[in-house]
Amino acid sequence: EGMALPERILSSEEICLQWQQSQGAGAGLYNLGQTCFMNSVLQCLTYTPPLANYFLSGLYRCSCKQEDFCMMCAMEAHICDVLKCAGCVLVPMSVIDNLYRKSRQELFHVFFHFCSRAPLTSPFLGTGKHFLCGRQEDAHEFLCFMLLAMQRACPTGSSSSGVCSQSRNIIRQIFEGLLRSRLTCLSCKAVSDSCEAFLDVPLDIKEASSVSTALQDFMQPEMLDGTNCITCRSCDTVAAASKAFSIQEAPAVLMLFLKRFSMTGRKLGKAVEFPLNLDLRPYMSQAGGEPCPYSLYAVLVHRGDSCASGHYFCYVKASNGLWYHIDDSSLMPCNVGTVLQEQAYLLFYVR
Repeated sequence: EGMALPERILSSEEICLQWQQSQGAGAGLYNLGQTCFMNSVLQCLTYTPPLANYFLSGLYRCSCKQEDFCMMCAMEAHICDVLKCAGCVLVPMSVIDNLYRKSRQELFHVFFHFCSRAPLTSPFLGTGKHFLCGRQEDAHEFLCFMLLAMQRACPTGSSSSGVCSQSRNIIRQIFEGLLRSRLTCLSCKAVSDSCEAFLDVPLDIKEASSVSTALQDFMQPEMLDGTNCITCRSCDTVAAASKAFSIQEAPAVLMLFLKRFSMTGRKLGKAVEFPLNLDLRPYMSQAGGEPCPYSLYAVLVHRGDSCASGHYFCYVKASNGLWYHIDDSSLMPCNVGTVLQEQAYLLFYVR
């Protein structure tokens, strides 16, 4: 209340949300020993249309001034290699080599920052935890790490060049949205709003059989009473309140994180229906506006009983409009009906 909203995210019109070329799926990725979590995340990012368009354009390469390892340059090299090597199987060395060996201190600093500011899904993940070769990791945690590492790599200096300005905020332009938290005092009905950025929306699926139900549950007001009462500045009393979330500003790419793992690491294996096309408008702060449509383009799946074991693979929609099942080095076309029947862990939608 009384505070300005965070810096506005650039509009989706300023980035290219649709593929600029049409082709089938690219290369598969070798599993180097429990690296399926990494392979599946990298493939989902590779088939994110605005991110792939940006890297294929070479805009970032022209603006990067980093002398040491740069995660943005690594991802640009990886995505270009995968999309230009259809029918091949590659080792994602541009990411793995630097993740495990080069500039380790810098990369781990980014991951420590992530650990300190966000709730984690794995009970085995503590502050200062590393990604270790040969050990199964959580795909959602790796996705968050990659996005934050890419954000950190983006230039922060001001420039009159449109290229530098674009590259500085490209990750935020693509993935970041604004979440509004509204507190309502139940004594005087005063309303207080605050906003914060988000990269994905966590959905509790314990009581939900569909993504739409889980989104509705996410937006349901939570009662704050007893020891959770607030001190209301309007009526100057300690009072019960309700707290409700809504999406203030929709991202260009919407990532939904289905919370399948408990605090003990055990997996909630249940079917949760998810749509091919999603209208986010009913879950936004201004629910009465024009539709806010999204189209599904990637689904990441976990098979197994716990977050410390099992196997990850994904489905992606290539620029030719066809769906593919990607399981490390294996890459096969599939129909969309097969995709919609999977027990999704991460869902990727584009505006």
